[in-house]
Amino acid sequence: MTTTADERRVTEAAPTGLFIRGAWRSAQNGATTKVEDPATGEVLAEVADASPADGMDALDAAQAAQPVIAAMPPRERSEILYRAYRLLHERADDLAMLMTLEMGKPLAEARGEVVYASEFLRWFAEEAVRIDGGYQVAPNGQTRFLTIREPVGVCVFVTPWNFPLAMGTRKIAPAIAAGCASIIKPAPQTPLTMLAFAQVLADAGLPDGALNVITATDAGGVMEPIIRDGRARKISFTGSTPVGKKLLAQAADKVLRSSLELGGNASFIVLDDADVDAAIEGAMIAKMRNMGEACTAANRFYVQRGVADEFARKLADRMGALKVGRGTEEGVNVGPLIDAKGRDKVVDLVADAVANGAGVALGGEPQDGPGYFYPPTVLTDVPENSRLNHEEIFGPVAPITVVDSADQALAAANATEFGLVNYVYTRDLNQALRIAENLQSGMIGLNTGLVSNPAAPFGGVKESGLGREGGMVGIDEFLETKYVAIGFSG
Repeated sequence: MTTTADERRVTEAAPTGLFIRGAWRSAQNGATTKVEDPATGEVLAEVADASPADGMDALDAAQAAQPVIAAMPPRERSEILYRAYRLLHERADDLAMLMTLEMGKPLAEARGEVVYASEFLRWFAEEAVRIDGGYQVAPNGQTRFLTIREPVGVCVFVTPWNFPLAMGTRKIAPAIAAGCASIIKPAPQTPLTMLAFAQVLADAGLPDGALNVITATDAGGVMEPIIRDGRARKISFTGSTPVGKKLLAQAADKVLRSSLELGGNASFIVLDDADVDAAIEGAMIAKMRNMGEACTAANRFYVQRGVADEFARKLADRMGALKVGRGTEEGVNVGPLIDAKGRDKVVDLVADAVANGAGVALGGEPQDGPGYFYPPTVLTDVPENSRLNHEEIFGPVAPITVVDSADQALAAANATEFGLVNYVYTRDLNQALRIAENLQSGMIGLNTGLVSNPAAPFGGVKESGLGREGGMVGIDEFLETKYVAIGFSG
C-alpha cells in the first residue's frame, strides 16, 4: 500500500512531544515510542515516551494552572470551548485523516467522530455559564443556607484508542467548563489525535498548564504516582474493567473523585413483533460502528424464534456487502482492528463458538496479508456458554442466539457482570417499557442502534463503571458543593 502525499503531510505536521505548561518538549530521558498504521503495520511516527518524572512535571503544571482556570469568569471558559469547537471543524479533514491512519477506522467514520467530539465542546461551552448555586431559608427561620458550586480541582484522564478524539473531549470539555486543570494520557496506540487536539486548545486560548498531555507506554509507572500524590482530586478513565479496578484502588488511597466507563457486553434483543428491517438497520450501527471496537457495540444477539432465520439472513447479506480495506481508500466500510492482539482475540472467540456448535453464515476466517484485518462475520445458533456471550468481542462479529420468549431474552441479557447498554427491538409499547425497566444497564437503545449523544448521560452500572459523562449531569462530576451557614437575626 502506497502512502499518499496528503497522508505524509498530515502525519509530519502532527505534534509528537509531551505537552506540558503549554509547550511541546521531549521526555526527560529522551525515550520515544513508535505509532503504527494498523492497516499496514508501518510506522507512522515516533512520539515522546514519558517517564514518571515527566508525569510529576505534568502534575506540577496542572497544580500551578488550577487557580488560574478556576478564577476565570465562566463566560471566558465558555468562549475557549466555542473557539475550540470552531477550530475542530476547520481542521476536520486533517484530524480525520490522522485518526484513520493511527486507528484504522474508515475516513467517513473518522469525520463523524470529529463532529461527535466537537459537540462535547459546544455542549459544555453552554453548561459553563449555567453552573448554579442556591440560597435557602432554614426550616426554623434562624439561619440561611448558601450553596456554592466549585471546581473539584486537578483532574487525571486516561483515554482509550477506539475513539481517540471523542473520549478526550468528553472529559476535557466539562473539566474546562467547571474550571479544572487536567492531565490526560491517551492510549499508546493512538496518541497523535490527542496531541493534535492539545494544539487546538492552545490555539483557542486555554491557559498554559490547564491541559497537559503525556504519552507513555509504562502507563502504571507514570500514572500511579500522579494518582497517589494527592494533589489531583479526580480521575476519569475509559477502558477495560480490570484496569479500571486497579485505578479505583489507587484512587481510594487519597479518596479521589472517580468516574469509570468500563467494559460492556451489550445484548441486542429482537422480538417476534419487531420491524425486522429496522432491526437490521439498528444492528448495522450497533455492531459495525468502529468495526465493532466499541464498548457500546452489540455483543450478543438474542433473536426470538419467529424472526430468527429472517434476521440472520438479512444481517449476513448486509454485512457481507461491506468493503474491507485500509480506511483511507475510497468506499471502504470496515478497516483493520487495532493490533495483532485484538485480531487474535477475535479469531479465538469465533473458533470457540464454532467448536461448540455455532454455524457460520458469513465470514469466520481472518484475512491474509499486511494489517490486522478480520472480515464481517455472522454466527448462528451460538450456544449460551460460548465465550462470545461472556467476553467483549471488539470486532465485526455478530453471534446470534435463538430465544423462545421475551423473558428468556431478558434473563440472558442480564446474565453478565456488565451493564453498560442494551438494545431492544419490539413494536409492543408495554413490552418495550417492561423490558427497559428490567434490563440492568445504564443505557438502553429502544428501536435504535445508537445511544451516544453529548446531550445525554453516558455510563453504566455493575462492573461497567461509575458516574455519567455528558448531558446535564456531566458537569456535576467536576464540581464540589460547598455549604455556607449564615446566622440571621431578622
